[in-house]
Amino acid sequence: MPAVKYKEYYQKMVDQHSAQFAAFLKIHDAFVINPVAHEAEFHSEGQKILDIVRDWDRRLCSSMGRGKFSTYTLNLSEKFWAEVRKDFSLIDKVGVRVRKVAVPN
Repeated sequence: MPAVKYKEYYQKMVDQHSAQFAAFLKIHDAFVINPVAHEAEFHSEGQKILDIVRDWDRRLCSSMGRGKFSTYTLNLSEKFWAEVRKDFSLIDKVGVRVRKVAVPN
């Protein structure tokens, strides 16, 4: 049985950029353990990964974004991103800087 299209695109993306994804996985896992120490590296490398993922998301959905398939395209994109989040649970935190604010007593 053939794989679902979004899973095929995800696998192609990971295969074509395996070195970048492997490197980011190490950074991602280190960031999970110690966010403060790995924050800069996580955000800089994560931005490169986000650019790759967005490019492949556009490739997947570009032909279906018009007309009657627009709702289907949104669902397809969500499934593709869910596939990404399986391996990189903190991908949505790339570029999000949390500033510590002093709380008055």
